[in-house]
Amino acid sequence: MTLDRTIAPPIRQIDHFSISTPERTIMPNGTPLNIIQVGSEDVVRLDLLIKGGQWNQTQPLLAMFTNRMLREGTRSLSSSQIAEKLDYYGAWLDLSSSVNYGFVTLYSLGKYFPKTIEILASMIKEPIFPEKELSVVVDVNKQQFLVNAQRVDVMARKRLNRALFGLSHPLGRYAELEDYDRINSEVLKSFYHQYYHSGNCSVYVSGKVSPEVIHCIEQHFGESDWGDTTRKIKNETFVPTTEDCKRIFVEKEDALQSSIKIGTFSINQQHPDYLKLRVLVTLFGGYFGSRLMSNIREDKGYTYGIGAGLVNYPNTGVLGISTEAANEYVEPLIAEVYKEMDILCSEKVSDEELDMVRNYMLGDMCRSYESAFSLSDAWMFIETSGLKNDFFDHTLKAIREVTSDELQALAQKYFCKENLIAVVAGKKV
Repeated sequence: MTLDRTIAPPIRQIDHFSISTPERTIMPNGTPLNIIQVGSEDVVRLDLLIKGGQWNQTQPLLAMFTNRMLREGTRSLSSSQIAEKLDYYGAWLDLSSSVNYGFVTLYSLGKYFPKTIEILASMIKEPIFPEKELSVVVDVNKQQFLVNAQRVDVMARKRLNRALFGLSHPLGRYAELEDYDRINSEVLKSFYHQYYHSGNCSVYVSGKVSPEVIHCIEQHFGESDWGDTTRKIKNETFVPTTEDCKRIFVEKEDALQSSIKIGTFSINQQHPDYLKLRVLVTLFGGYFGSRLMSNIREDKGYTYGIGAGLVNYPNTGVLGISTEAANEYVEPLIAEVYKEMDILCSEKVSDEELDMVRNYMLGDMCRSYESAFSLSDAWMFIETSGLKNDFFDHTLKAIREVTSDELQALAQKYFCKENLIAVVAGKKV
């Protein structure tokens, strides 16, 4: 049989999609353990999720530096010993924090896992936050702050969040240069003792998970309490104080181009409209074939790339549009963004375009959840977002079943130009 390469293969929609559910257990000390047994390579990933992030800080930078300093020395290991041992065993460590969580991730060969988890346990359970190493880490981050502070995209992002949430809200308040000088070992130890303990974390392990790996995890993190388990997490409520102005300019005289950030409050992931609204936002500006890319990049040539998305925060969400362009294109570009919103409100999406977006989103789901580590990311997302286990099933159903009529109704409901705040950071023309 001869294959005619001039004829594109038929496109078939996915008719079944399933994501492996973790094996969930509770360790003797009460810490949840989630096991994702996928893959044949002798590699294991261990994630510790600690409830406590930017939302819980009493001063800027506490969550980030507390998490970052875990690798800088413990009661039994110096920072250089930690680095050398992890390097010797071919392990890799990632430390990060978010709005309401701290994350510690270890990648290790299975055969060396008993050794690498010993190092990790020392970091988690007995960090000392040494002043010498802290001063180096703070200086490095301070220099990075000064570099980032000159970037127009950073300027615009911070200013938009401040306009939406207000300075008294954790999401509208950003660190200033002097905040780095307020970081010391004592404030980090205080944050650590408040949030880093066995009663305030959960564990995920993925990859080729052997009985020995599970035994090691239980031995180091699950047999008995560690940390000060009497501490309770502080769940504070913050109310946004949104600015009235709808256009904000942040000047940078030497900017070669401007950064444009446009946003407004939207719905969060628990809202019944959310999953179908995601389809609309993807069609609008969430992939390379979107309305914004086709018009503003391909047709007008105002920018190399523009995107729109739904950003999720505790108790709320934000519809955001982001791009960069030459200073003289800023105004016509913003006008085209609003024009595309108007079109989606007044005209139905064609079946052909809707099918294209469906296929993109379904394919993206398949790509995103095909490996053990990406599955681990998916289920950690469920936990940190406070979602139910059937979220992915409902996502698939929403993508497959949403109609053009529903998309138009959603656009009319949520694409309200009057609520948008547009921030431009750059040089005045």
